[in-house]
Amino acid sequence: MEARAGAGLPPGQGERPAAPAPGEVTAVAEGIRRLSVPMLPPLRQVNAYLLAEPDGGISVVDPGPRSPEAEAVWDSALAKLGLAWRDIRRVMVTHHHPDHYGLAGLMQSRSGGCPVYLSARAAAEADLMWGPAAEMDRRLPAFFRRHGMPEEWTSRLAEHLAGFVPQVTPQPDVTTDALPPEFGGRKWRVLETGGHAPGHRSFFSEADGLVLCGDAVLPRISPNVSLLPGSDAQPLLRYLDGLRELGRLPALLALPGHREPFHGFADRTASLLRHHEERLDETEALLAEGARTGWEVCGGLFPPGRAAGIHQLRFAMSETLAHLAELVRRGRAEQAEGEPVFFRLG
Repeated sequence: MEARAGAGLPPGQGERPAAPAPGEVTAVAEGIRRLSVPMLPPLRQVNAYLLAEPDGGISVVDPGPRSPEAEAVWDSALAKLGLAWRDIRRVMVTHHHPDHYGLAGLMQSRSGGCPVYLSARAAAEADLMWGPAAEMDRRLPAFFRRHGMPEEWTSRLAEHLAGFVPQVTPQPDVTTDALPPEFGGRKWRVLETGGHAPGHRSFFSEADGLVLCGDAVLPRISPNVSLLPGSDAQPLLRYLDGLRELGRLPALLALPGHREPFHGFADRTASLLRHHEERLDETEALLAEGARTGWEVCGGLFPPGRAAGIHQLRFAMSETLAHLAELVRRGRAEQAEGEPVFFRLG
């Protein structure tokens, strides 16, 4: 659900800076503080942004996942800033993944009913994953099995996905209407892109070149791009289109969903575009050796150690399938239906 740590770091970028410690509150721009909220490995933290409002309250962008540790961090941060839960005026969620969306329902309740804004597409994805009729715990194992993943791994997926439910409970009553024209003392342009998460929202302030980019663009890691059953059939295409759109912004400072704020936003989008073209070439080269299942291609792209454990393996498999789908779309590969499905050069 989150970005995939350690994957896609472009060559020559050097060592990753240390992630901010959970609970750390930092002023990152005029009227904006970043709260580092704890989450499970491998990323271990997610950035929540607190935007000061003229009436003394705050707007929140991406509150983080629900957990006792995250709630304690919020209690402490609000107290340190002389605020209470009731001072939260609104919550904007960039996308539906638990590490960004999860605390929104509790925050809505504790604030006395503040609105929670989520794009209509992201709300539909949240319902697909976490709603009362959600079937991803059944559909994803069958989908991966069809693409060659062995039973020893597919049998673990349902329990793995169920582990995220406490992180998104209670779920908020979301508002999918347009955001207010101004919040946090700024007017924001809202950009909706896909790939990492359908309906992902980024927020750009023309006045000072600030972009709150969630997980659409991250400074040192490549956001996961997943092909999932019932979701976007062309996630990598959507992601590449979104990178081009975001890269045209005259952004001076990016406030991402993980790690530190960064400059050079357009350069970073270009780097991510190159990374995925290189990954497509790597995928095609594997098919040049002969027809393969998605699972076999995944093993070539993400050797043992790079996708350790069911969490990282789920990301690796779904990202492999996203790249295969894009190769098929471009006519560079063909999909041969069967049990399992095979891919070969087009």
